[in-house]
Amino acid sequence: MISFEPERLDNPGYLLEGDPSGMLPAVATSGAQVRASHRAALETGVVARLSEEGRPRAIVVAGMGGSAIVGDLLAAVCGAGTPIPIVTVRSDRLPGWVGAADMLIAVSASGLTEETLALALEAVRRGCRLVTVGRSESPLAAIAEQAAAPHLPVVPVAGAVGRPRANLWGLTMPLLVAVSALGLVDVGPQVVEATAQRLEDIAHRCRPSSDSFINPGKTLALELAGSIPMIWGASPLAAVGAYRLASQTHTNAKYPAIWGQLPEAAHDLVSAFDGPLAQRDIFSDEATPALRLFALRDTEEDPRAAKRRTLVVRLAEDRGVPVSQITAEGDHALERLASLIGLADYGSVYLAIGFGLDPTPVKAIAELKARITQ
Repeated sequence: MISFEPERLDNPGYLLEGDPSGMLPAVATSGAQVRASHRAALETGVVARLSEEGRPRAIVVAGMGGSAIVGDLLAAVCGAGTPIPIVTVRSDRLPGWVGAADMLIAVSASGLTEETLALALEAVRRGCRLVTVGRSESPLAAIAEQAAAPHLPVVPVAGAVGRPRANLWGLTMPLLVAVSALGLVDVGPQVVEATAQRLEDIAHRCRPSSDSFINPGKTLALELAGSIPMIWGASPLAAVGAYRLASQTHTNAKYPAIWGQLPEAAHDLVSAFDGPLAQRDIFSDEATPALRLFALRDTEEDPRAAKRRTLVVRLAEDRGVPVSQITAEGDHALERLASLIGLADYGSVYLAIGFGLDPTPVKAIAELKARITQ
């Protein structure tokens, strides 16, 4: 039976042995990814082209898995005041309303994702403006070339190559350059550098040589382990961080997590606080998994969101459900979201290693993809 061994996290030899594919070093490249990908996207000339073409009616981001979250991140950074809708499609069919007045941004780290390729081709047939983000010399890049559309390549950063889950920023920065060209958000050099430095600060605090009692990534792993995590975001931005933590917990640690966003979670998921999994038997000889609430918050919360979060936390504590509160850090929305995502990435990798699992392979996903293509 697989069990979580906390002492593994402070054993330098085991940290190296337990991460044979190098996911921890890959996550540590996040700051470098921000700088390199932003610079490379600017060098493509996409800013001048998109600025000249003007704003579309809507932006549709097409992607699957780790690539799809880029669309959520984009919408969160642009904020609720964005003058046009930004919609993420996780499917192999476009909504019926998408047409020639809209822009489709197709995102696939490998450039091979079947569903994303299908959506890119469908967008071309409908006459949509197309932008693609992915590996150079891939089927996705070929579609862009045939459609005379801009392709923004994913810049290979040493350490992150071959690990799409650890290359989020290589996918994100090209999209931010694109929407900046359309005047939807201001992500200039100062914001880019502040975000890169924030991720590097997290990498320093979460470094393998840092002991668990001062390492926020290891602390997060210890809190996730042995619990049934309910990970909720108290704002649209914090909800993206919550989704990333749940997703990375699934793929890196192969461990289930329940994701939610307030206020919706307060109308259904909160009922679980009164259920059998919320109870802990302090007299039991065996530790059994029970609920733990992870409440992610932004420093720029709407007062109503802050009130709901406070009440939900109090409700959980009144019923004996442990609560971990995680607060974003930084000034710009991109920097604050990066602080949540950076911690999520480290926490999920340390959780995997604590269970004695290599965080990189995703055998079930690979097997399912193979069966689909048969």
